[in-house]
Amino acid sequence: MRAPLLMTLPLALLLAANPAASRDLDQDEALRLRRDGLIQPLENLLQQALQRHPGASLLEAELEEEEGRYVYEIELLTRDGVARELELDARDGTLLKDEVD
Repeated sequence: MRAPLLMTLPLALLLAANPAASRDLDQDEALRLRRDGLIQPLENLLQQALQRHPGASLLEAELEEEEGRYVYEIELLTRDGVARELELDARDGTLLKDEVD
């Protein structure tokens, strides 16, 4: 009985030491942040993402809080059929990531 406990202890300690780095925000919280001027409207930043990949289609968009920063995670499908994941700072539109998903 003791061996399984000892084997799971390192995993439990690892999970406790590394809490989730991000959390999804619901639409009510996003609306409040937008109304308070803390984030830009998704529409503005979506246009920026689509300009980087002309002809792409939106697959998904989420607002997350990552390490105290509000981030729009946008997934696009390019004309070539490649899924791309972009992350934009929701406050100022800075591109944080643009990679194949």
